[in-house]
Amino acid sequence: MAETRGHIEWLMEKHPDLRPELLHTSLVIDDPFWVRLVRDERLLDIVEEFIGSNIALFASHYICKPPYDGKPVLWHQDASYWPLKPMEVISIWLAVSDSTRKNGCMRVIPKTHKGNLHEYKERNDVDNVLGSSIDPELVDESKAVDLELNVGDLSIHHPNIIHGSDANNSSKWRRGLTIRYIPTSTKILEKNCGCPFLFRGIVKSGINDYLPFPKYIEGKHYPFKDAHRWNKSNS
Repeated sequence: MAETRGHIEWLMEKHPDLRPELLHTSLVIDDPFWVRLVRDERLLDIVEEFIGSNIALFASHYICKPPYDGKPVLWHQDASYWPLKPMEVISIWLAVSDSTRKNGCMRVIPKTHKGNLHEYKERNDVDNVLGSSIDPELVDESKAVDLELNVGDLSIHHPNIIHGSDANNSSKWRRGLTIRYIPTSTKILEKNCGCPFLFRGIVKSGINDYLPFPKYIEGKHYPFKDAHRWNKSNS
C-alpha cells in the first residue's frame, strides 16, 4: 500500500489538471504498475469466488479525497452507468489509506441490489465527483451503513447496490482504488470504453478484444520494485 500511495502521488504530479478523485480508467492502459496491482493473484482469487475463473478487467479508478476539500459521491448505482451485457461484474474497493466516516468512507443501503435499477440525473446543485445521482427521495438514508476500512482492507459490492460517500472535511486523506472485474462472457458494448485486460482463464470468441499488457519504460512509468520482472514475465 505504501508503493500504491507513491503511485497516487506520482499520478497527481503527472496530471496536475485532474482532481485526485478523478484518476480514472483512461490512465490504466499505459501504466504497468496499475495493471500489475489490479492483476494481483490475491485479488483474482477473491474475484473468482464470485464470477468464475475467466476473469477480465473492465475498469479501475482511484477516488482520492484530499483533506478538507474532498468531494462527495452522491447516491448512485454503478450499473446505471456501465455499457455491459450481461451486467455480470464485481467491484472491489481497496483502501489505500484508512477510510472512515470522518474522511468520507463509502456508505451503502443494504439489500438495494435486490431492487430496481434507477435512472440517474445530472446534479449541479452540489459539487460532487460524478456530477449526477439517483433521485434522493428513493434513498432511505436512515438505513445507510458506513464501510469503514483500514489501509489494505477491501470491500466487495454488486453493481446494483445503492451507495455513495460524504465529503472529506477531515485533516486526513481518503485514498481508495475501485477495480471492476468481469467474466470474459460479459461484453463491453461501447468501443474504446474501459480498459479491457484478460487476467485469468480463456477468451470467449466474439465478445471482447483485450489490450496487451504495457511494458515498463524507465523514466516514463512509475518505478516499482518488480518492474523488470514484470517485463520479463509478460514478454
